Amino acid sequence: MSDAEPDAPAEFTPQAVVIGLLIGCLLCFANLSFGLQTGWISMMSLQSALIGFLVSRLLPRPLSAQEVIVVQTTAVATGTMPLAAGFVGIIPALKLLDPLRDGSSPINLSWTAAIGWSCSVAFFGVFLSPPIRKQVIINEQLAFPSGTATAQLIAVLHKMPPPETTVRRRLGYIAIEQDMDIHTAEDDEAEATSSETNTPENVQSDGWRALASSFAASGVVTLVAYFFPAIFSIPLFGTYLAHQWLWTFTPSLAYVGQGIIMGFPTTLSMGLGMLVGWGVLSPLAHLSGWAPGPVGDMTSGSRGWILWTSLAIMCTDSLVSLLPVVAEYVADIFPQRGRETHTKEDYDTETEDRLVPNTWVVGGVLVSVVAGTFLVWIVFGNDGIKPWATFLGFVLGGLLSVLGVRALGETDINPVSGLGKISQLFFAWIQPGNIVANIIAGGVAEAGAQQAGDLMQDLKTGHLCGASPRAQFFGQLVGSAVSIVVTTTAYALYNRAYEIPGPSFPAPTAYVWLSLARLLRDGQLPEKTGIFMISFGAVFALVSAVKTYAARRQLWYSRLIPSGVAFAVGFLNTPSFTIARLIGGIAEHIYRTRYARNKRDIRLIVIASGFVLGEGIMSVISLVLKTFGVGVASCWGCVPGLCGGCPA
Repeated sequence: MSDAEPDAPAEFTPQAVVIGLLIGCLLCFANLSFGLQTGWISMMSLQSALIGFLVSRLLPRPLSAQEVIVVQTTAVATGTMPLAAGFVGIIPALKLLDPLRDGSSPINLSWTAAIGWSCSVAFFGVFLSPPIRKQVIINEQLAFPSGTATAQLIAVLHKMPPPETTVRRRLGYIAIEQDMDIHTAEDDEAEATSSETNTPENVQSDGWRALASSFAASGVVTLVAYFFPAIFSIPLFGTYLAHQWLWTFTPSLAYVGQGIIMGFPTTLSMGLGMLVGWGVLSPLAHLSGWAPGPVGDMTSGSRGWILWTSLAIMCTDSLVSLLPVVAEYVADIFPQRGRETHTKEDYDTETEDRLVPNTWVVGGVLVSVVAGTFLVWIVFGNDGIKPWATFLGFVLGGLLSVLGVRALGETDINPVSGLGKISQLFFAWIQPGNIVANIIAGGVAEAGAQQAGDLMQDLKTGHLCGASPRAQFFGQLVGSAVSIVVTTTAYALYNRAYEIPGPSFPAPTAYVWLSLARLLRDGQLPEKTGIFMISFGAVFALVSAVKTYAARRQLWYSRLIPSGVAFAVGFLNTPSFTIARLIGGIAEHIYRTRYARNKRDIRLIVIASGFVLGEGIMSVISLVLKTFGVGVASCWGCVPGLCGGCPA
């Protein structure tokens, strides 16, 4: 093998990096827009690989499977920076500070300051993944369902042998719907059909048509909705429920596409949360006088009131799901006396020249922590957070990132929000009373866990398809570096054209961050929220325990148990966002179970990707129109106060 290495084709090529950056920039704008609207972003690793493959087929030399993996890694690193750097949560939360209540004036970061903050958290998590790759991917062979699904797709597109994997069940929001322990003649026939219909030529032809048509449809709908806002605010259940209780419907094709990508189990959990939060608790709080303000008000209205129950659900679900991970991690570090230990076979076939050297990792961690601590001090000063506290934030973020990576490997869900809350709890103890420090420390932990998880998911794909970890590492670094400027500039443009948080971009997770920081400082809860937080927290602690048990043993009913985090997101977002995603999840379930030609049918994935990218790109055009003063054409049909482009 070593003799052939000098002649091995390059993987970290200019073509792969450029295509990855282009796709990543599109995803960055889309994720920033959707994240500010709903608090939810999509990693889009499988979609990035698929689009990268389609684009590369137009080149004189199509990219190899390993280059496509570099495309995917670079694109994901670029596209997820809005969450990693806190532009959909942390930054808007700092704008909501109240001098009288929080002891700090609102913090509006300039473009330069936002660049400094992004640089402080953009690379720390990248250096955390290589050291634990061997443990979680090679030795323990954790599933990483999305990474495995992406590897399976790439193998099909490039006519490679199926990746060796033991993953059999759909554990997350992207399907790995294969149960090959029972292999029948029908399965052989289906696989034969799959190899015929999913040839590169067929995928290129069908894929481009599906992607272009869905992209165009989503873009047209989005542009029309900009000029006629009533299109995205339909009083589906009548004007009374729409105006009084915020029950409207946004027929966004991008939201439908996101629902397809999330999958039916996740969107169903969100739908159940919507029914409980907005159909039961919101009217109960308002009619009982516990939240007397307008329903949509985040301070005195029932939307702000149910936020606390959502926070309790998210925290308990994240903590309970992490307990088995912590227990196993501790058991590995401190083996019990008398317990038989087994030496695990080393399945890693990578040579040293393809791995990330330990000296790079150690140097990168030290430089990123020291530089990050200094930059945070420059941006926020001593009144914001002390340098020693920032340093502790990085240390805690590193420890929590290990837990996040393991949870992602087992469940396909990276509990970054829960890990951020753990950091907030810790900093409420070591730096009490400082809300700014509390939020910043949580952001540092969230950034590390997000980036470490993203790269580990991609490294799983690379391991299954024979890609160089070092090439992927370079792709992650380049994507993160470019996305610093792209994300910061995009946020500055949105912030200039729209009120953030505001009607068009409510930034719901900003209120989650700020609310927990205030609770940890003051210990005061809105009226009657305590009993509901305890009750729902206890219920979802049990639900999460059962779901975690079932998922870790790959029991069939695990996907029927609601996801606590997704259920809580149904509280955070108004029904208009959730209904469209639920429609997408239902469409995904019906298509997968009734109309898919075989297990590897990717047509619906292509269409969903076009929906998401179409609205994401058109949101940039809408942003330009808004910046130059081009407003709506007509407010006819708008429900007062519910159409983002029209005056209340």
